[in-house]
Amino acid sequence: MDKALADGPLGGIRVLDLTSVIMGPFATHILADLGADVIKVESPEGDSLRSYEPRRNPGMPGSILNLHRNKRSIVLDLKREECRAALDRLIETADVFVHTLRPAAIARLGYAYEQVRARKPDIVYCGAYGFGANGPYSDKPAYDDLIQAGSGVAALYGEVHGEPAYVPTVICDKLAGQAIAYSILAALLQRARGGPGQAIEVPMLETTIEFNLIEHMHGFAFDPPLSDPGFQRLLTRSRKPYRTRDGYACILPYSDQNWQDFYDYTGRTEFKHDPRFERLATRVQNIGILYEMLEQEAAKRTTREWVSFCDRVSIPCMPVMALRDLADDPHVRAVGLFGTAEHPSEGRYRTVRSPVNFSAAPFRIRRHAPRLGEHTAEVLAEAGFSAEDVRRIRGTDEP
Repeated sequence: MDKALADGPLGGIRVLDLTSVIMGPFATHILADLGADVIKVESPEGDSLRSYEPRRNPGMPGSILNLHRNKRSIVLDLKREECRAALDRLIETADVFVHTLRPAAIARLGYAYEQVRARKPDIVYCGAYGFGANGPYSDKPAYDDLIQAGSGVAALYGEVHGEPAYVPTVICDKLAGQAIAYSILAALLQRARGGPGQAIEVPMLETTIEFNLIEHMHGFAFDPPLSDPGFQRLLTRSRKPYRTRDGYACILPYSDQNWQDFYDYTGRTEFKHDPRFERLATRVQNIGILYEMLEQEAAKRTTREWVSFCDRVSIPCMPVMALRDLADDPHVRAVGLFGTAEHPSEGRYRTVRSPVNFSAAPFRIRRHAPRLGEHTAEVLAEAGFSAEDVRRIRGTDEP
């Protein structure tokens, strides 16, 4: 097999990654795991995520060990002419240029789409930032909390619990990261079919609003609207993990048969022939009543008893798992999601493989997460720079 293809579906594709923190790096994490040669371009200070604790060595916290695997790190101080010249030459070798700077900032730096395209006409160029460039928010800084507030995510908690709240994960960053990855893949496919290179914009706010409204658009999709936005099954306080006799579980009868089996098991026959609950369409409108009944019944049995019963009759059910316990789940163990590896500088660490399986390209760690600038000399040499050039670019006398 060709070496590039052996790296994965994107083997031979080079990505210049001028992103930081989580959104962009998560996108290039996906591309790198798919085999792309992702060159992470960092400032001398490095990606700010490198400053987090805990860590064994400076610049190498646990959060980046999986996020930056299969990438190479180079340090270029783009305030310096020599470093910009080096990046210019690397652009000529690249298939993809992706950044997470606001449009005005990337233009000031000299790497807006037209400037990059002048060096590589068929480049796939992706700019990802908080808000679309043509709107009045285009110059606002963006963090996940801000986008949760602006996209309706936080307000949904208010509708249910009376006070807005943030999802305790950077859901907008990671959602936008996936959008960056699939958009780049689509543009590469179009180019491979004879199309041109192009510019892609992935704004976090718009991406999250569209994502949020998939189910919550509901009757608001019609003009005039048939209802306010909001999917009723999700907007009841009774929808939650239920306390069992010894823990918590998701117990989720859904189909007509699921509910009939649940009524028989619990003896709650008063609901069995109630027309409000006989069919999905009407059941959703009255789901709060059933969820309150679920809460009452859940506490009467252990989590194991609930899982055993529900699995037997195909009612969706899962115990509530803490993050620390996920690796010990029997299914997670069976599919080999977690593993361990030996990093050359950081020692033994826990790995989480790509969850996607390709029969012709099994997942593997080709490179461990790089130390800051670990591959600067290597990448620049590949681009034709001499050892003296590399020392000048790095601003050091070191080889």
